[in-house]
Amino acid sequence: MDINEKIKALLAEHPIVLFMKGTPEFPMCGFSHRAAQALIDAGAVFHSVNVQADPQIRAALPQFANWPTFPQLFIHGELIGGCDIIEDLQAAGELSRMASDVAGAAR
Repeated sequence: MDINEKIKALLAEHPIVLFMKGTPEFPMCGFSHRAAQALIDAGAVFHSVNVQADPQIRAALPQFANWPTFPQLFIHGELIGGCDIIEDLQAAGELSRMASDVAGAAR
């Protein structure tokens, strides 16, 4: 499978995907830690992809998403942004609403 097809399949399979360095339990950078923690605090059920463990995704995702850094948050296949945007959404109360909307749509 082509790497872009693999990324598209991940995004189609999971409503909320965080591409990050490490895992939510063991993040490998501060930005990934902060992004994952914001999602957890917002009550989001999300799928994480450790880009350190998959060099193909790590190399291809910045071009695929037109976003140069990690972490990268996608909701319903749409790029939301990186750590700063995730934290801004959390501070505004929007991240919880977005997570709730996804959970409601899954029912």
